[in-house]
Amino acid sequence: MKLIELLDGIGFYQTTESIQDIEIVNVEMDSRKVKSGSLFVCIEGYTVDGHDFLKQAIDNGAAAAVICKDVDVDGSIPLIRVKDTGRALAMLAAVYYDYPTTKFPLIGVTGTNGKTTTTYLLDTIFEKQGKKSGIIGSIQVKIGNETFPVANTTPDALELNRIFHQMQEKEADQVIMEVSSHALDMGRVFGCDYDIGIFTNLSQDHLDYHKDMDDYLRAKSLLFSGLGNDYHQGKKKYAIINEDDESSDLLKRSTAQQVITYSCKQDADVMAKNIMLSPAGVAFNLVTPIGTTHIKTHLIGMFNVYNMLAASSAAIASDIDLEVIKEALEDIIGVDGRFEPISEGQDFSVIVDFAHTPDSLENVLQTSREFAKRKVYVVVGCGGDRDRTKRPLMADVAVKYADHALFTSDNPRTEDPVQILDDMTNHLSDKEAAFEVIVDRTEAIKHAVELAQKDDIILIAGKGHETYQIVGKTKYDFDDRQVAREAIKEKGE
Repeated sequence: MKLIELLDGIGFYQTTESIQDIEIVNVEMDSRKVKSGSLFVCIEGYTVDGHDFLKQAIDNGAAAAVICKDVDVDGSIPLIRVKDTGRALAMLAAVYYDYPTTKFPLIGVTGTNGKTTTTYLLDTIFEKQGKKSGIIGSIQVKIGNETFPVANTTPDALELNRIFHQMQEKEADQVIMEVSSHALDMGRVFGCDYDIGIFTNLSQDHLDYHKDMDDYLRAKSLLFSGLGNDYHQGKKKYAIINEDDESSDLLKRSTAQQVITYSCKQDADVMAKNIMLSPAGVAFNLVTPIGTTHIKTHLIGMFNVYNMLAASSAAIASDIDLEVIKEALEDIIGVDGRFEPISEGQDFSVIVDFAHTPDSLENVLQTSREFAKRKVYVVVGCGGDRDRTKRPLMADVAVKYADHALFTSDNPRTEDPVQILDDMTNHLSDKEAAFEVIVDRTEAIKHAVELAQKDDIILIAGKGHETYQIVGKTKYDFDDRQVAREAIKEKGE
């Protein structure tokens, strides 16, 4: 593609020399990936500034570079100066990959909890309808039956457009993606043409990044304002909102598009009525604008009722038949690392869940408590370099709902794991709380298994599907599920 054509999507820019005849073979923001003919975009990150790697990009063959501040390099390649390289990157990526999100329906799911499960429920529903889905989320990228690893819940704008283009080439009929508040605030999803936005819920998280809960909510609202202000014939857009969340009114006011509400507690467009919870799953009447049906599913807990309502609402907006929705919800067994049972023939229960916020931990512990015949144990920690204010809240929830809490490391990153655990537990010293602090996560899980007796429940929370532990800036292999299996086997021996 001609550089002049690629830059046509940016608007105003300045160049150091003529760019009329330059051909661009790809767009890159990582100098190590630059090759002959690349356009290198210098992005100012939190820890790394792409401008510092411009010389390396030139040495690797960059044909031109996009900058937003002065650089000390010779004039060997044209430099295109813009006000904001982050915004420019999103525009360049969309142009280079030929606006891929206009080629298929795109659903974005945002909220503190439930994003992953909702995307996988929708994937199952679309599969039942005979459609090939693409998923982008915290577990992986999935196109049909193919899976690929992903670094962030929502990748940067360049990687997103590459993935979207790949999904288009592989003939995905529908794409569903998790949209984090960071991605919305940082502009990673600039240029994404969403057809449906889903809001699951809002509770405390990410206050290491957002200045307060109002700012966190503002970031979430960007998904719904981003649905646009126009009404194209034949391309309806919808905002799917959890009516039971106190943030719902602001989010409904944030969009010009049609709103579909869902609820378990009050009047809404899509409702769950006559809810029956059991250790084997949940059953309820799904009441919708296109009819009512009875759902009996393997998924456990009230939080999954909300996830199913969110997915059902988006499916209805996508013209999926109610019987297809019913069949899909009743077929799905579960999602990796989301209230996932670990069974090695033991006479007590072990459950692994991604719960890493006070609200999500409360949800899964309450659910465990409802079905517990004897004691409930919880193994939980808090991530380093993240919101410190939620640490004592996590501990409060753990000791409130569990008979015994084991506080341990969870991706301490560059923080001292002992300090993280002190932040969690220092205030508990004057309370009558049954807990232990075991810094090593493997030892904490093993100890919980050793303590468990017949009909007890162990909840291992915080990491879910993750297969690593981040200590310092290094990722080490670590999987709660595998550690639990090994501990159970050792106890059996």
